[in-house]
Amino acid sequence: MTLRISIFSLLSFVLGVALFAAVRPAAGPVAKAVTVETQEDRAADAAAIRAHIESIFQAFIDGDIDKIHVTHSDDWRGFLEGSRAPIKGIDEYMMSNGIEWPRPANAPKTIPYFPAGTRYRVNNFDVHFYGPELAVASFFGDFERNIGDVTVTMRRFRIMDVYAKRKGSWIQAASHTVIDPDWRQEQMSKPTTVTPQIREQVLAAREAIWKAYFANDRAALERLIPDEAIAINEGSSEWSNKAAILAGAKRFADSGGKLARLEFPKTEMQIYGGAVIVYTTYICETEANGKRATMSGRGTEIFVRRGNELVNAGWHLDSGK
Repeated sequence: MTLRISIFSLLSFVLGVALFAAVRPAAGPVAKAVTVETQEDRAADAAAIRAHIESIFQAFIDGDIDKIHVTHSDDWRGFLEGSRAPIKGIDEYMMSNGIEWPRPANAPKTIPYFPAGTRYRVNNFDVHFYGPELAVASFFGDFERNIGDVTVTMRRFRIMDVYAKRKGSWIQAASHTVIDPDWRQEQMSKPTTVTPQIREQVLAAREAIWKAYFANDRAALERLIPDEAIAINEGSSEWSNKAAILAGAKRFADSGGKLARLEFPKTEMQIYGGAVIVYTTYICETEANGKRATMSGRGTEIFVRRGNELVNAGWHLDSGK
């Protein structure tokens, strides 16, 4: 009796497995075919998403703030270049792009973000659909223009956008947008054009460092001289670090010394990425105990941009003889 029951149970199990196996193959190919067909039949949606992305690029070129706003969802999420935390919502997105938002009613008309003649280029574009109303687009986007006969890429972004279909239309709901690291590295090896505004800023930072030293302005020196600073000064066989630089400023102040005259007759500079190399001649006249002393020579100074300030990472001064 027990054996007959066991054989019957075994046969039932085998028949059940066979029946299950017979049903599964029929469902499998159908599901797979739907998935492949879904991707292949989304050409129109892919084109719509790309056109939407390109309209955003053009809106930034034109400075069309209203267009930028309506092409992004109210619940937008993600990161932009320089983000320190996730951006949440359209208001934060607009402000993260340097746009005054919400826009005041009497706000002046906006101006283009880029110089006249700027255009965009989207390449290596890929879009993948994860459902009827969800897609992810990955691509590189350039802002470029011609300078003479040369095409110059002003910015190159590496972007992954998340698109959602709402009320029958695609809209950008999230993004991770950063400057392409390879392009950034390439740009850092090329000299930056020194505009009058940049030159003025560097000269002001250079003069501020010298005056802070002779005034023993400890707060300014702590802020403007980084911990890794290295200095080679005229007449000294030792190389100075930050501690030695600060100690020298204190000794000068304790001696009663004051700065009487500071001039830089000639200055040239080169800029690579966030680093500024300044080549200069200098005349520095000091007064202590009623006596004056003049130092003059040549100098090479290194400045590095950190935040909104230029810090003096090092220098080499000689008599020029």
